[in-house]
Amino acid sequence: MSNRIRPYAWGSRTAIAELLGAPSPAPHPQAELWMGAHPGDPSALLRSEQITLLAAIEADPVGELGSRVAERFGQLPFLLKVLAAAEPLSLQAHPSIAQARLGYDAEEKAQVPLSSSHRNYRDRNHKPELICALTEFHALCGFRDPAVTVELLAELGVPQLDHYLSLLSGQPDSDGVRALFSSILTIPSSLMEPMLGAVLSACVARVQQGSTFADEYRTALELGERYPGDPGVLASLLLNRVVLAPGQALFLSAGNLHAYLSGVGVELMANSDNVLRGGLTPKHVDVPELMKVLDFSAGPVEILGGESAGAEVVYPTPVPEFRLSRITVDGAPVPVRHDGPQMVLVVDGAVTLASGGSTLDVPKGQSVWVPARDHDVVLGGHGTVYRATDGL
Repeated sequence: MSNRIRPYAWGSRTAIAELLGAPSPAPHPQAELWMGAHPGDPSALLRSEQITLLAAIEADPVGELGSRVAERFGQLPFLLKVLAAAEPLSLQAHPSIAQARLGYDAEEKAQVPLSSSHRNYRDRNHKPELICALTEFHALCGFRDPAVTVELLAELGVPQLDHYLSLLSGQPDSDGVRALFSSILTIPSSLMEPMLGAVLSACVARVQQGSTFADEYRTALELGERYPGDPGVLASLLLNRVVLAPGQALFLSAGNLHAYLSGVGVELMANSDNVLRGGLTPKHVDVPELMKVLDFSAGPVEILGGESAGAEVVYPTPVPEFRLSRITVDGAPVPVRHDGPQMVLVVDGAVTLASGGSTLDVPKGQSVWVPARDHDVVLGGHGTVYRATDGL
């Protein structure tokens, strides 16, 4: 496949370029490598006649997707990416499928152009996602246990926070989290700027004192430097700060508030580009719409280590759209049989794909579309690959 690179400002100039064997550093930031059939940037299939994956599926949905997937979804249900974050992404969440359909239809009725920077819903699909770290990966993910957040905010000793802290200390549950978060995002800028200045000064002092929350305070300081006066900086202190080692993963369901901070990972998601932002970005922020989709459940985050099955390590998720696994190929043949669509991405070494008497050499950084009609595939060579399939 030939895949498109999204040049968002937070992207790395080296990670994707080096994966692809291209000149590094790249002239512009490279944030996401898209592999899939999303209309916004479909991959091209390098067959005898080049065709986009989207067009190939539309021409022969059963042959490309298999009857199960074609009947259930009518399209490729997943989108595979390499995400390379040199700087933090926006504070964001994704809608459920019901919310996406309502939001998309409302914006269509209001005649908001799909290309508009103020458009919230680019399609009618939800966007659960899985991020699996290729390097050490830092993220904010989901609301922290309210009792711990009360301790973290109280330790700062900032009088301007007392009123907001009482919203959570008086009701340390999801309703208290909702009240605190919504209050933070609606603080007038005339009050936010001096309050945030006091909070960040307190963060410096607590880091110097060796606080147990030093990592969380450092993150707020870094975000405050990039986004001065942004309420998302204060909101970041309500979220779990997570560090993934290579090979570990996070699953984010609808409504999970998160922000990826730094690192490189393989990301697999439902085939959607719907994002509701709450801050830490110059892009469109729609607080009322974000509040409609957020899940205010609070507590620790589950880090997925994967489940071993021979040469394959599988990252199980509860959604039918996708399934991600990591395969180590070490000379011995590895069958990857499946009666639905598959993508194989090589992240290290070089592998071969054999099917129907033909063999394809795939070096590091390259990806292959395996249509459902080629359901009997064997991997060879020496390398590490990520395999994306449907989750039915």
